[in-house]
Amino acid sequence: MKKSELLEYLETNFDITIRDPLWQDIKLSQSIYNIYMAKEVQKLSRIKQLGPTNLVYPGAMHTRLCHSLGVYHLSKEILKSLIIKTNNDFFTLEGVNSFLLAALLHDIGHFPYTHSLKELPLIDHEILATNLIKDKKTELNQNLIKEGFNISKICNILNFEEKAIDDEIILYKSLLSGALDPDKLDYLNRDAFFAGVTYGVQDCSYIISHLTIHNGINTILESAKMSLENLIFSKYQMYKTVYWHKRVRCATAMIKKCLINNLEKGIIFENQLYNLDDYSFNELAQNNIDSFQNVIDVRDNKLFKTVYDINFDKNNSFHNDCLDLNKRCKIEKQMYNLLLKKYNNLRCDQVIIDIPEPISFEIDIPILYKNSNTISFKDTNNIFDKIAIKGFEKSLRKMRIFTINEISEKDINEVINICVNKTATVN
Repeated sequence: MKKSELLEYLETNFDITIRDPLWQDIKLSQSIYNIYMAKEVQKLSRIKQLGPTNLVYPGAMHTRLCHSLGVYHLSKEILKSLIIKTNNDFFTLEGVNSFLLAALLHDIGHFPYTHSLKELPLIDHEILATNLIKDKKTELNQNLIKEGFNISKICNILNFEEKAIDDEIILYKSLLSGALDPDKLDYLNRDAFFAGVTYGVQDCSYIISHLTIHNGINTILESAKMSLENLIFSKYQMYKTVYWHKRVRCATAMIKKCLINNLEKGIIFENQLYNLDDYSFNELAQNNIDSFQNVIDVRDNKLFKTVYDINFDKNNSFHNDCLDLNKRCKIEKQMYNLLLKKYNNLRCDQVIIDIPEPISFEIDIPILYKNSNTISFKDTNNIFDKIAIKGFEKSLRKMRIFTINEISEKDINEVINICVNKTATVN
């Protein structure tokens, strides 16, 4: 299809408007709207985008459905910008629709607190998403077939472990997962908006207008290089103040500890988590209140206190042991048993060690210069060199221990020292 025809299609066939507080009018075609209305997609309206972050930032109650619409909207704007700049018939109508639907559906595999449970042996949400799309029993699959969309192409774009079937899909994969992907552009802006902070704000229209394709690869023009710098620093600030705020980390750690214990004891099973939304998750907790007390406490904003807070040190044997989930659980149990001698009402899930996963600042997007040469952003002369990025990562990644308010600072410090010394002796 000629680019003029594609642009006309994107302008005239998308006449259903959904109002969004961030991007204002989001336009869907009737066919895409029918996919949006499938119950597997609408479930995202019952899952908060930022989990328990509203305990710290009360306005952060936006949902994964809002975010998914935002990613779809930005993906559509990116497509229009790239089609205008492309001189050949690279884009196809089927590919364009597949990319837009992949953007809309990229989060349908999520369940409550998915990101905080990465250490557990659970199926990745991207795989769950493609499973839902392919499952002939789902309303989503039936609607996709009814509207004539290419399910294989949508899943090929979403599944980053799967090799792209053609050059167009290679581009869509790079667009949906990269330094300037629509996912990141939406969540940084949206999360900042609802949290009431300014750190995540990006000039998306400027960034999108400076994206281009060079030798079949997604690149950004040299004149927009500062936008990349802004995005990297914004991501750092959002992690520092919102995503990894110590009370948010405490809440997610309390929930994770509860689920680890219940999965080990067979009180719940992995497949019970996959189809939950926030309401059914809370119902599960309420029906198993004795073993889900941490979840109930998080719901009521009764969080543990932080008794140990230090930068993660890869050269510290105690810190390194705590990276391993099994070793960490054993150390938590040692701490619990030591504290139990004095605090006999202490529960085993009330002593928690928390270490965030390594964070990645993607800085390898190609910069296109006026002489048609491309240089990776990480290799250009900019303030975010490898040393600066390592500094960001080091300052963000904290090792913390959370426990109940009743435990004295003296007692917890003694217990920590005992466990540190034991680790040093073993190593």
